[in-house]
Amino acid sequence: MPSFVPLSPDTVEDQRRYTRARLVEVACLDCLAKVGVKKNSEHHTSIQWSGQALKQCQEFARMSDAPDGRSVHAACPRLAASIEAAVREGEINIGAEDGY
Repeated sequence: MPSFVPLSPDTVEDQRRYTRARLVEVACLDCLAKVGVKKNSEHHTSIQWSGQALKQCQEFARMSDAPDGRSVHAACPRLAASIEAAVREGEINIGAEDGY
């Protein structure tokens, strides 16, 4: 059950802009998992994972099988390299627009 259900049209739009605006679909060059990505700066990358992408990521599967499990904040280095390639190729713009 959702913990927050926006009622105001302005709030719904704010939620959409914050969570989905400017997301570019990027496929991992290794496992082909597709995620939504935006870069507000050179050092800030937002990644939206779908359930399907999480299941498909072989690196996360390997991390999950480790004795201590996968760290919540551990990134997939293969996906990170795929995102960097997309930035170099101009597929992802860097910089926030309208605060998002």
